[in-house]
Amino acid sequence: MQFIKTLLWVVLAVMLALFTYSNWQPVTVYVGGGVDLDTKLPVLVIGAFLAGFVPMWLLHRTVKWRLKRRVTTLESANNRPAPSAPVAVTTEKAVPSQSTPLTSE
Repeated sequence: MQFIKTLLWVVLAVMLALFTYSNWQPVTVYVGGGVDLDTKLPVLVIGAFLAGFVPMWLLHRTVKWRLKRRVTTLESANNRPAPSAPVAVTTEKAVPSQSTPLTSE
């Protein structure tokens, strides 16, 4: 499994390098208020991707961490022996209740 993960990262890095090499051209981005930002296209695309990816990744990791803590807490609570309560033992048989039948008049 580690080999597949490493292979995936290598393929992703090669694709990113090819994208960067083939699109290395300057672009002008209008920021607002008369400010123009001159940057290279791969920097802009990768920056936009990371601006959307990183917050969602952090949210995912936070939720995963919180749920893992909750599962660990519940598992440890489940593994603890329950306090023994006194059990009432009866030897009498339960008698069904006798109700009067309803009659319509």
